[in-house]
Amino acid sequence: MEKHVILIADDVEINRNMLSFIFEEQYEILEAADGIETIELLEKHNDTLSLIFLDLIMPNKSGLDVLKYMFEKGYMNSIPVIMITGESTAESEVKAYEYGVSDIIYKPFDSKVVMRRAQNIIELFQNRIDIERKLEKRTRQLRESKEKLERNNEFLVNALSSVVEFRSLESGEHIQRVKYLTKILLKYVKSEYPEYELTDESVNLIVNASALHDLGKIAIPDSILLKPGRLTDEEFKEMKKHTVYGCQLLENFKQEENEFYGYCYDICRYHHERYDGNGYPDRLKGDEIPIWAQVVSIVDVYDALVSKRVYKEAYAVEEAVNMIKNNECGVFSPTIMECFEMAKSDFFLATEVKFSYADAGE
Repeated sequence: MEKHVILIADDVEINRNMLSFIFEEQYEILEAADGIETIELLEKHNDTLSLIFLDLIMPNKSGLDVLKYMFEKGYMNSIPVIMITGESTAESEVKAYEYGVSDIIYKPFDSKVVMRRAQNIIELFQNRIDIERKLEKRTRQLRESKEKLERNNEFLVNALSSVVEFRSLESGEHIQRVKYLTKILLKYVKSEYPEYELTDESVNLIVNASALHDLGKIAIPDSILLKPGRLTDEEFKEMKKHTVYGCQLLENFKQEENEFYGYCYDICRYHHERYDGNGYPDRLKGDEIPIWAQVVSIVDVYDALVSKRVYKEAYAVEEAVNMIKNNECGVFSPTIMECFEMAKSDFFLATEVKFSYADAGE
């Protein structure tokens, strides 16, 4: 079994010899006669040190100076230190403990007591380090599993939403544009309106959920969904039901209440609500509409305007923006309009440049 390494730092040789004699049969011993030499040996052997005996009073740098150095470098978290002293004060002891010293032993000392206290501290630190390493490994495994699950979920979400695009005879790029533009707009909402408490994680979930905004169109008959002309009142009434159908479909896949499901449900159901209360299906008004549904709503309107559909040609970007500002395609909150104005140049770029599917995940 590999020996533990103990560093004995004391300017008095006889003191070093006494401690060395106690531990030399079980441990590899390093010795330092002053504070500077102690730091040099610490830097050279910090990966193998199991314990440091540190005298309080030493030339060049004192024991407290060494402790301060170790504290600032983060060594106190992995290397236990026992202070050896015969001339301490209450102030120096308090400072030593503030720096993280494990124990203070006073001269003269009993060899058996020193041996036992040293072994206890070494075992305690080693057990703690082992637990931290196991916890770190487990945390890493859980993080990797979570990332893998998120990738799989994103693939399934994109696959499911692509079915809608396929049925609608629309380019699959619509999904990616909605996700990409949603991410852009959420960036401004998150930075300018902290009251919504958006985080990087929630933004990513909302972006992925946005791909399912039109999921309910799967249940809309082709005669309505693919009609090139204007819908009749009855047809439009049926088309509006896609918001409810989407939520019904989500209910079938629901396994448990979770944050991602909540975003998917809200976006499916509320992305056609209007800030003035004249939207559908529930005629929600103002901030009754979840902010993530408001974001996807304006993004969906913008992309619909600048894209060619079976029932219309694409509008120019500037014309589409003016139509949104003039409330010709819905009514949006001042918050959303302010963020839309800030994100406008980013939207223009995303519209004018044909970005790849990978861009939406950046």
